[in-house]
Amino acid sequence: MPEPAGPSGPDTAMMAGPEALARFLETADEGVLEGVFSTGDLVILENFPPHVFTGQDGLARWRGLMARHVGAVGDLRHRFGPPQDFGRTGDTVYFSLPTRWTGVRDGKAFDEHGGWSFVLMLEDGLWRIRAYGWSVVSFEQ
Repeated sequence: MPEPAGPSGPDTAMMAGPEALARFLETADEGVLEGVFSTGDLVILENFPPHVFTGQDGLARWRGLMARHVGAVGDLRHRFGPPQDFGRTGDTVYFSLPTRWTGVRDGKAFDEHGGWSFVLMLEDGLWRIRAYGWSVVSFEQ
């Protein structure tokens, strides 16, 4: 059973999904995504077409597109900032997560700052991603 959430932010169990998502993006290892996403309806908002991915079919499409995308990026690394705007209602939590990405694309180093908004749901004793949206606030190459 997950530990109770603190009043100011997500606990370690709640951060497991975002951490696994970041590891997938760094490694393109789809195995790290097992059990990360909700088994029900879900929504992913991204900054690349088609921008909105819904349900399990959308998740499958997102996985394929992201695996190709991250395969074209070298030395991708993330650093999370402190989670923000945490709220919990029963078995649902929301928080935003500032994130910095660095890597190499097309032979050029880049530095991207952005953030995720996450909605997690407690399913079968695990916090799973029910929805997320990604937004870039700055990009330098």
